[in-house]
Amino acid sequence: MDIRGSKVLVLGGFGLVGSAVCRELLTRRPREIQIHSLTEAEAEQARSALSPEAGDVALSVSYGDLFALEAPGDASTTLEAYLRGLTAIDLERFRLYGLLTESRPDLVVDCINTATAIAYRDLFRSAETVFDQLHGDGGVSPAAVEHLLEGLYMPRLIRHVQVLYRGMVEAGTRVYVKVGTTGTGGMGLNIPYTHSEGRPSRQLLAKSALAGAQSMLLFLMARTPGAPITKEIKPAAAIAWKKIAHGPIYRRGVPIHRIDAKPQPLGPRFSSHDPDAAVVRDEILEAAYIDTGENGIFSLEELAALSTAEQMELVTPEEIAHDLIFEIEGGNTGHDVINALDNAVLGPTYRAGLMRHWALERMNRLQKERGGHSVAFEMLGPPRITKLLFEAHLLQLAFGTMNAVRESTPTEVAECLDALARERPEVAEDVAAVGIPLLLASGEVIRGPEVIVPGDADAVEVTPELRERWVRDGWVDLRPANCAVWIERFRRIHQEVEAIPRDDTSSRHLRGPDFWDEDHVIQPGKTVGWILSVEEHGARMKG
Repeated sequence: MDIRGSKVLVLGGFGLVGSAVCRELLTRRPREIQIHSLTEAEAEQARSALSPEAGDVALSVSYGDLFALEAPGDASTTLEAYLRGLTAIDLERFRLYGLLTESRPDLVVDCINTATAIAYRDLFRSAETVFDQLHGDGGVSPAAVEHLLEGLYMPRLIRHVQVLYRGMVEAGTRVYVKVGTTGTGGMGLNIPYTHSEGRPSRQLLAKSALAGAQSMLLFLMARTPGAPITKEIKPAAAIAWKKIAHGPIYRRGVPIHRIDAKPQPLGPRFSSHDPDAAVVRDEILEAAYIDTGENGIFSLEELAALSTAEQMELVTPEEIAHDLIFEIEGGNTGHDVINALDNAVLGPTYRAGLMRHWALERMNRLQKERGGHSVAFEMLGPPRITKLLFEAHLLQLAFGTMNAVRESTPTEVAECLDALARERPEVAEDVAAVGIPLLLASGEVIRGPEVIVPGDADAVEVTPELRERWVRDGWVDLRPANCAVWIERFRRIHQEVEAIPRDDTSSRHLRGPDFWDEDHVIQPGKTVGWILSVEEHGARMKG
């Protein structure tokens, strides 16, 4: 990507890596860099620091928690936003979606430590509370359950990536680069630096697990047609540094005061908080320190221990920024995690493709010898795929070829399918047996005792809107309107084949006349595969 003249949104632009990224970006002269930070003060401070180097590059700012909702409401309303299905209306509730669609950046550089932001919740303690209440006499309180649900990591990460993807597609973003984390600074399960009882703590392991899950979700986004080019740089060392100075020492924003303390008996009891144990002076502790940004400040000896051989060691934010920009511009640093995953995963093989042909032949032979139709068992999911397979199967039984359907009217197709369902009841009954109802043109329904869609209805009032949702998601639809859709599908397939010159026998075209069979016999599996790839944009990018 050519960064010159583009608009760049840097998430976490005030931080250690974010600041270095902004400086590296300025050398490429983008049209605008939008610096987003948690607070307005941070964003403005970052802009002030960068202004002397900006020249004709516009520096804009935005701020706010990108893991929050625009109008959070009560706890249950917030939980619903993360745990229920995502709709277009829900998208607008997320601050991240609003930022992306309003900013419309060409490039997004994400320097926010997502794994830390999501994983550092009190999930384990909340789970222990619920567990204790389950085995107590008072039962489990709604507040305890709500607190447990609020701490669940995975739904929040999944929703974050969904919103990120949808927002960037809507904004027309071309490239997304994530500065990720290993969660342990590149160290293993023996990491000495811990947050609590374990080595490492459950909280730290949760952060690492979430960082890995995020990489896999970004890997999927990178394989999604229409998504931005997606990359991730994942530092595996302590990132330092922003500033070296001598001055007052603050821990998590609170000053460490000097004290006057004298030896005293230990006694039979001990309290971690005892105001009488020492006199707190007004004087704040001062010493030499190194500012490592989001990881806080370290003393001289803490830095020496942390960065010595065989410990975390160091990587500078400038090195991260350099690799990141090099990847954006099309270079290959060898440090893009998404590319590494692409090269390491085992994809489709020639052997499996060859044996697939024999497997299909054997199944076809068994079907002819033993009778019956092997169409769908509703194990692949979602029910919509089963519905489509059965609709194509019924068209195959009624018409045989795509051409015969294509040359009929929607009313004629509906009448033939209705007659098939009534005159050969076993055909419709096989569909209903797997939990897929059939909706006839008359409005009547053929169904079994259990249906998959809807799966949890109990005497629900059938409104037109609800019925159409059920039909779309998992009912075989034999009405003329849906028959018209199938006619159009077969017309499109015919047009695709006819557009290929007869003398073109090259490998250029995937679905030529040989793919569809010379007589254009309806093949449900191939047809539905075409629908999923072409009509519903569910094609695989990399084979």
